[in-house]
Amino acid sequence: MNPPAKLDLGEYLPYLVNRVGSIIADQFGAEALAPHGLSIAMWRVMAVLASTGGQRQIDLADLTSIDASTLSRLVSRLVRMGLVTRTRSANSNREVVVKLSAKGNTLVARLIPIAREYETEAISGLSAEDLAILKRCLRRMYANMKSRQVSFAAAAQ
Repeated sequence: MNPPAKLDLGEYLPYLVNRVGSIIADQFGAEALAPHGLSIAMWRVMAVLASTGGQRQIDLADLTSIDASTLSRLVSRLVRMGLVTRTRSANSNREVVVKLSAKGNTLVARLIPIAREYETEAISGLSAEDLAILKRCLRRMYANMKSRQVSFAAAAQ
């Protein structure tokens, strides 16, 4: 009988990436977002809208990596909070465009410097070159996984 396979999580890249993301999200969420009644997912929606302007809800789902049904519920909560608006697209009655409201813009403007502080703390001790390489590698890894075909064996299970 073969001994069980081992996986050293301290050297396993998906674990390390998740660990870093989780601690930053937990701290930023508790310290900066919770006082405003926001979750990390809600923040992602607002941050994307602040940087890209109004988006169709389907595009917003892709840009935030939030599935469409969850995003719809989040957007509804943000509308109730007065932070975003949701209107029918001029192109199609089936498309919905989401935009930050004036209140949402004001809140995002206050939160962005705090988000940048968290990033600054997280990257402390990394050279500019190492940081550029890390970001480039993470973008490549995301693209690799986004374009990955689900294997037949995994799909059959």
